[in-house]
Amino acid sequence: MPKATVKRLIECNKKQLVDLVLDIENYPMFIPYCLDAKIYEKKKEKNMILIIADLTIGKGPFKATYKSDVRFNKDTDTILVTNIEGPLKHLYNKWFFLEKGNFTEISFDIDFEIENKFLNILMTKSFQYGLDKIADSFQRRANDLFRDR
Repeated sequence: MPKATVKRLIECNKKQLVDLVLDIENYPMFIPYCLDAKIYEKKKEKNMILIIADLTIGKGPFKATYKSDVRFNKDTDTILVTNIEGPLKHLYNKWFFLEKGNFTEISFDIDFEIENKFLNILMTKSFQYGLDKIADSFQRRANDLFRDR
């Protein structure tokens, strides 16, 4: 199973960055290979924001949709994402947010496995590259939205 961690220091406050990550429906506008996004449910419970959402990812003839459970814990400044259904056998994705002056450090841990063994091998080979592209996309988006504000 591919596992990795990516960190970025982004010029914006923590709330702005958390809101950007939770703005799932806009992912197709700036995340590479994200073709569609849909939120089915979004609710607040005490210190949590709970979201059920679909992401469709792909390139060329390869396309897949997976449903995720997304939980933002306001007390720990973390977002935990796990899969509910789709082509993923396993997904564990955790986001950490730490404000440092005018910047926020974001740390993104991911561990997943695709049901299809062949695709899993392909993903493993290009995994770090793809993860870096996703992190770069969030950083560019945050810069576009929040820098100098």
